[in-house]
Amino acid sequence: MAHEHKLEIFRGLWKFKSNTQKIWGVLVFLTFVTAIEVVLGIYKPEVLMGQVLGMKGLNWIFIFLTIVKAYYITWDFMHMRDETKALRRMVVWTGVFLICYLVFILLQEGGYIESVYSDGFIKHDF
Repeated sequence: MAHEHKLEIFRGLWKFKSNTQKIWGVLVFLTFVTAIEVVLGIYKPEVLMGQVLGMKGLNWIFIFLTIVKAYYITWDFMHMRDETKALRRMVVWTGVFLICYLVFILLQEGGYIESVYSDGFIKHDF
């Protein structure tokens, strides 16, 4: 017996009649979000170049739009919406912990490299 997938996106705001229409709908949405990213990357509006929480506002918009795209790719194309709650949490929390760990490593190594360049000598010789 085949498993039927849910044919709506955006928490039921858009409903489709077939899987093919749903795939095209999600593809159009992802294309639209990508087009916004490309246009912002080309024109770089001066309004968005101010500092917000230590980073340019434009960079925060890029991060947000990338997370939105990753969410919809995982949710619809990888059929995560049809999985059990435990599996969805396992996938999400693994990614969250991995990203936190990688950011920690990046900050630690970045701090070491910055201190090497600012002091002009190597503190630790591994």
